[in-house]
Amino acid sequence: MKSFWCETAVIASNGTPGDDGRSVPEVATGVRVETINGRISTIYTGVQPEHGDEMLVGVAFPAAANAHSHAFHRILRGRTHDGRGDFWVWREQMYQSASELTPEKYQKLATAVFAEMVVSGFSSVAEFHYVHHQPEGAPYAEPHAMELALARAAMSAGIRLTLLDTLYLTGGIGTPLSPDQARFGDADAMAWLDRLASLRDAIAEEFPSEAVGVGAALHSVRAVPEEALEIVAKKLPRDIPLHIHLSEQPAENQACEQAYGTTPAGLLARYGLLSQRLSAVHSTHLTQDDISLLGRASATVVMCPTTEADLADGIGPARELFESGATIALGTDQHAVIDPWLEMRTLEHGERLGSGQRGRFSPEELLQAATEGAAHSMATPIAPQALQVGGVCDFMVINPSSTRTAGSRPMQLAFSATASDVTHVVIGGELIASNGVHTRLGIPGALLTEAFKEFS
Repeated sequence: MKSFWCETAVIASNGTPGDDGRSVPEVATGVRVETINGRISTIYTGVQPEHGDEMLVGVAFPAAANAHSHAFHRILRGRTHDGRGDFWVWREQMYQSASELTPEKYQKLATAVFAEMVVSGFSSVAEFHYVHHQPEGAPYAEPHAMELALARAAMSAGIRLTLLDTLYLTGGIGTPLSPDQARFGDADAMAWLDRLASLRDAIAEEFPSEAVGVGAALHSVRAVPEEALEIVAKKLPRDIPLHIHLSEQPAENQACEQAYGTTPAGLLARYGLLSQRLSAVHSTHLTQDDISLLGRASATVVMCPTTEADLADGIGPARELFESGATIALGTDQHAVIDPWLEMRTLEHGERLGSGQRGRFSPEELLQAATEGAAHSMATPIAPQALQVGGVCDFMVINPSSTRTAGSRPMQLAFSATASDVTHVVIGGELIASNGVHTRLGIPGALLTEAFKEFS
């Protein structure tokens, strides 16, 4: 058994549930958390620390979940933000970075990126992965070399990984893959399904734990033709999550309407792909019918507010989706920022800018999007919205007295804290980061600097 004493912690309330039926988080002081096999076995409040407790001063929150990541995009931070252009210009720069990846380089880079996530307060990540093959499109001698590199990187960093193996068949609707996209593709949907099944076996053999799980992704309706959607709807195993980039750009919607006579969300609905297991990423440019479709399906909508701002994508209808019945989750996507607190805050600020109203999401709802909301996207367990008995022991501690946070009420730290205020991170009952330093790997900045030496 391991135990932690937290000066203050956000814990699950034993009182009356909120309007949505969930337990309402409450702030308690003098919180002692006991763990067995990485899960919380007991929580005491209003107590003093005992001998052997790991003493953590600050406010303990459940660790965040990153519901959408492309690890290699971290290369682009600080290199692609200037000048005119839009998403499509940025995409060409991203392809250049993808062309340089090898399994060895990717494992080194992803280890550093995942370490950055951990010290920032994330305990789990859904990695939307499509760089499968060699640059010209031929498989590696080890057919899952790139995927295993990501899984090994996650294990080194101690982060829970849902590896989303992605179907990517066309460069646009009715357009073949370009040379830059050749390494993303498979022969057809059936070949991808076969490779996915083989990958699940390979991951289970090397990582027989709940720390690594496999999910599936469709890159977008631009990259997956209608006939492939039908095959996926019929053949994809029902026990794994499914993700897709959806309506990130108006050009995607226009092309889909022209080719199929409906929106991307409507096309997914046509083949029964809208469901509770679906995570629709971005969902920035939706019609009212799209919002209703996603809500009625109880789908998860993964928003990546700092990326959507950086790429000038637009402001998605987060509150409308939430009120329609969709679950809102948060991700960092291209990693212009890796900071769960900034994602929470930027989600709310986008709503305020779009509506002219404050308080569109409460602090509790923002925390929900960063924790349990993201859990809907994953194949690994995650701490719920608040520390609670039976949940995995994943949490982060925030310094409430920093230059940014001093004077903040605990539940309003979502509007003042940043990743720089994360002092400790515990994953699976193990203290894995302290004051920005990964206990196994050291300082993520140094790891990243070393990894970047291998890229132009």
